[in-house]
Amino acid sequence: MYRSFQSVLCAALTVFALSAAAQDKAPAAAPAVKSVNIQDVKPDASDAPGYAEQTNAERGTVQPGNNAPMWRGVGAGAQGYSSLPKADAPEAGVLIQPFAQYPGSRLTTAGEAWRQVRNNWIIPYGGSLLLIVLGAVALFYWRKGMIMLHGKPTGVEIERFTPFERSAHWANAIAFVVLAVSGIFMAFGKFFIQPIIGDTLFGFITYLLKNAHNFAGPLFAVSLTVVFFTFLKDNWPSKEDWAWIIKAGGLFGSEEVPSHRFNAGEKVVFWAGVFGLGLIVVASGLVLDKVIPFLGYERGMMQIAHMVHAVATVLMMTMFIGHIYMGTVGMEGAYKAMKTGYVDETWAKEHHELWHNDIKAGKIPAHRTDEKSGTTARA
Repeated sequence: MYRSFQSVLCAALTVFALSAAAQDKAPAAAPAVKSVNIQDVKPDASDAPGYAEQTNAERGTVQPGNNAPMWRGVGAGAQGYSSLPKADAPEAGVLIQPFAQYPGSRLTTAGEAWRQVRNNWIIPYGGSLLLIVLGAVALFYWRKGMIMLHGKPTGVEIERFTPFERSAHWANAIAFVVLAVSGIFMAFGKFFIQPIIGDTLFGFITYLLKNAHNFAGPLFAVSLTVVFFTFLKDNWPSKEDWAWIIKAGGLFGSEEVPSHRFNAGEKVVFWAGVFGLGLIVVASGLVLDKVIPFLGYERGMMQIAHMVHAVATVLMMTMFIGHIYMGTVGMEGAYKAMKTGYVDETWAKEHHELWHNDIKAGKIPAHRTDEKSGTTARA
């Protein structure tokens, strides 16, 4: 019994001795990671010379974990490294744009300034303007209705638009409608369509309309150029236009003010809408489409182009709403002129009396297109 206890005690002492020896030979354990203590930061660190100009590494020696210099550079538009090609992504190394102040925004980063202009000005006021004009047109139609002919049609038709003129106008009109519908859907759709059809369908339709918008843009630019030079000759201002403007074309009276082939209202649409706003819309749209060569297409340029494009398109749509109204349901015989190219002699006399007088006097041919050959006669 005694010998058994002695054997167990000797074995236990041997194990303890071996364990102690192993611990003596084992390497010392790594010290535990110690977190940065704000109390360890020198209280006078900000008083050091050149503190505001310190690099991130220099700041780390006095304020461990303070990456303010790095983020200050990022916020100021500092360029870092990017593997993307410079030609395709000129600002890929710039995470945040420098500070800027666009009209209607605060002084902040350029991206945030653009967002403020878009969300606080263009979207609410542009949408309101479109609704006001649509409401005014609807109210006018409700109170006045379609402008009808006062006299009876004679059956004698006068060619108002040649096939080429109508083709150019229709191409431009179709492109305009595609651009207007897709633009309204993308800009305002989330307010009145997305809650009804849901996110998935709205996203799919928006994707399709965005591509339609991009493809219709160049067609609109080309057709608008053709329309401008096609109708330029008959849209030069004349002294008779002042009488039309003073009396608003007789819109609120019983008789219209005499005018040439195009009255003063149509000339305003031509010069302000087709030429003025059209030039701005096309130029800014081509920038957004990235089809103009040798441009850097940086974010600042795209933001300015978008704001200019959005404002100009809203103004163009409000102007063309009245033009579309008068050319369809607003005036009897106006749509027929663009559909067939011809108007009745009574229509020409009542709505464009001076033009009708020139035709009767032989200064302008009543039929400019040769029906057999399809060629256009020159006055």
